[in-house]
Amino acid sequence: MSKITPFLWFDNNLGEAIKFYTSIFKDSKVNGQSTLTGVTEGPVATVTTAEFELAGQKFMGLNGGPMFKFTEAISLFVSCDNQAEIDYYWNALTADGGQESRCGWLKDKFGLSWQIIPANLGKFLGNSDPAKAKKAMQAMLQMNKMNIAVFEEAVK
Repeated sequence: MSKITPFLWFDNNLGEAIKFYTSIFKDSKVNGQSTLTGVTEGPVATVTTAEFELAGQKFMGLNGGPMFKFTEAISLFVSCDNQAEIDYYWNALTADGGQESRCGWLKDKFGLSWQIIPANLGKFLGNSDPAKAKKAMQAMLQMNKMNIAVFEEAVK
């Protein structure tokens, strides 16, 4: 068990978020959930917390209300073995209001940032031939969703 668990603050849609994420990632589950009523006043009269796992990574979630939002300063990095995986996670996480960004980054419909990255990206960007590495970097800077075939062409 890891000593570090990401803790995510949601705007009273934790249950919806967990259902969304566990439908996307294999080996996912909810380990526990608690609801406390009457603890706070104002916009967060009911605080619900949950522990859940996505692909074996534990998370804690909180229905904290609208006071805090996710930013790109924190993102979840998904290492993908092939283009089919990249396409699957990209399409699933941008569905229903998610937003594409550059270089493999996206925001899901809850505003959480993700990086959907080929596992072999380092091979392309760290190519021993500096000219090929530069071409791979230039190719990446033009992409939203990562495309392994474009990287392979860039380093030929």
